Formats: sequence, structure tokens, C-alpha cells
Amino acid sequence: MPKPSSRITGIVPSGKDGWEVHFAAWARKEAGEDIIMLSVGDHDFDTPSETIEACVAAVRGSNHHYTPLPGLPRLRKAMAAASSACTGVETTPEEVIATPGGQAALYAAVQAVLDPGDHAIVVAPYYATYPNTFSAAGASFTVVETPAEDGFQPRADMIRAALKPNTRAILINTPNNPTGAVYSRERLEQLAEICREHDLWLLSDEVYWTLGGGEHVSPRSLPGMAERTLVINSMSKSHGMTGWRMGWLTGPEKMITLLINLNLVTTYGLPAFISIACAEALEQHYGVKDIAERYAARRTVLLDAVRGMNDVTVRGSEGGMYVMLDISDVEPDDEKFAFAFLDKEKVGVMPGSSFGEAAAGHIRISLCQPEPVLREAAARLRRFVSSYRREAA
Repeated sequence: MPKPSSRITGIVPSGKDGWEVHFAAWARKEAGEDIIMLSVGDHDFDTPSETIEACVAAVRGSNHHYTPLPGLPRLRKAMAAASSACTGVETTPEEVIATPGGQAALYAAVQAVLDPGDHAIVVAPYYATYPNTFSAAGASFTVVETPAEDGFQPRADMIRAALKPNTRAILINTPNNPTGAVYSRERLEQLAEICREHDLWLLSDEVYWTLGGGEHVSPRSLPGMAERTLVINSMSKSHGMTGWRMGWLTGPEKMITLLINLNLVTTYGLPAFISIACAEALEQHYGVKDIAERYAARRTVLLDAVRGMNDVTVRGSEGGMYVMLDISDVEPDDEKFAFAFLDKEKVGVMPGSSFGEAAAGHIRISLCQPEPVLREAAARLRRFVSSYRREAA
């Protein structure tokens, strides 16, 4: 066949082979083994019934036709209200654009601020798609790790050291996947200072904002940042709608207006019936409080269950859907640890190094299982760690 573009061949699978632990756990579960799956961040419960009924009603109401490129007016209005709550900045519908999921919002943001040859900084640990989203734009990037011993909080000095003459943007994620870290106001203010000094865009992934363990601070709310911040958001986590593929991007009105043209040549709008259901879910806050309380309770249960475990240290883990455990004193090779844990105790977790070197020596545990399952997984982890140390000795 003729040669494919470098753009498409440059998009390579994200993460280390640690993802193989998840695939192996999934395959064994599908084959009938009793595997506890704590490796993936997809809810173990369904979308709230009110949202489902809103979608059914919209389908039956003949909402099967094209929609405006930036999203239905009702949907944009609802997303603007959600952005106002998320970022602490009063937001108009003209400052948001609807996208098919949070990943599409991230893709739009990267395409909007970077030309081929430009440079970006990605704060790690990071969600697996981040690096290759920049690669798809033809941009280079530098990964800046956040020290585990500092609770995975970003450090301004490390980010300053990574700046280049062609740096145009910084990408952050708070509450963070995979670490559960919630970036402090002080650290975000330091990041904002860098962006103002060097005239940079700040891409802020805030899809877990309702699942935080404390005050959610959006960098968009900081002085001089509303005009240089693009906020990635999604209904997947907050509203229990991972498979519905609905997200949005918030930013300066002039940038959002330009991004409508990107939808012209990519999505050409979104399904009307899904848009209407999502608008109602946003307006009525379907599931938001229940989901937030559910994950907060699960986080507490798991952290209580692992407290005092020999040679295992909790890092980050203040918010989001994950707990990050430092197991390096047990086994420095987190992938080896995860495979052994799967083999001996039938629990699938993610090696931290799958998300960047900052999380090497850690495992990420998803909270997407009921509390009794999390307690059982913690008991198995305690038993495994104890036996692993004896065998190593």
C-alpha cells in the first residue's frame, strides 16, 4: 500500500508493558477465574436511571438529526453552568464546546495551541493518552515528574528547568489519574506564575473534579489565567457515563469559536438524543452526589484496610477513583510485583510505571468495586506482601 502519514504512524501505544498485567487479568477473568479487577477506571455501576430515561424519551421524541457544531444550545448552557461550578469562574455558553468524551476535548485543546515543532510540558504521573496526543499534533514534549515523597505535587523549579524557547503549553491533571493527588492552591499558583511569565497555555484536565478529597482549585480561577487556560471536562466520572462519550472544553470565547471549525472536520456535531440526556443530567445533577459519596467511602475503606501494612506507603490518594501505594520496599520492580500479585492472589492492579517514571515502584488500585471486594483485595495484599517478604528472605 502507499506510505501512511507520519502523523498516524507516530501515534504509538501508551505506557509500559505494565498494561499487560491488566490484559492478563482480564483474559483470566473472561476464562472463568475469580479475579478481582482493580486495574481499570470504569464504574462497576450503571448510569443513573434518570439519565437513561431522559435518553429514551429523546430518542422517542424524534431527536435523530444533526446538531450544531459546538453542541446544542441547551447542552452548552448546562455545560457552562457546570464549568462555573468546577472552575470558580462564571462561564458563558460561548466559552464551552461539546466534544465526544474528555479525550476528544484534550485532543481539541492540543490541536488548538500547538503547531508541528512546538514543545509542551506534561506533568507526570499522567493519564496514558497524554504523550501521544501531543505526538498526534506533531509536537514534542518533556515529561516532568512529580516526586512521590512530595505527595505527587508539581514542583515549579522542575517545570522551569524543562522550559524551552518553543514551549507553548503545560498539561496538568487534578485530581490526578493515576495518583489521586489533588494539587494544592500554592502549587497551582506557582504554575500560573510560570504561564504568565512565559505566555504559555495551561491545559487543565479536571474530569475528576467532583471526586476530590478536599477543595478543588482550578487554575482557571487564578489571576490572569482565564485567558490562557483550557479546561478539559467529561461526564464519564462525575455522572457515571463512561460509555456515553460526552465531554467539553472550556476556554476563552475567541479560542472556542476557532475550535468550532475543528468539529466541522472531525465530529460534525454530536448525537441529538445523547446531547439532550446529557443536558438534563447536568441540569438536574443526576448521580453526582451519590457517585462522589460512593468513591469517598470506598477510598476510606481501602486506606483504612491498608493502614499499618508493613513496607507499603500510601502516596497521593486524596481524590479521584484510585489509590496509589508505594511498594518499592517490598519489590522495586512494580510490574514484577503486579504480575506476582495476580498469580498468587488473583487480584489485578496496574504497575505505577505504566503512567510515568514518577510512579515507578508503586501500584495503582482502582476503587471501581464494592466495599466488600476492596476489603478482600486489601486482605489479599496484606497476605501477599507478608509472604513475598518471607520468600525474598
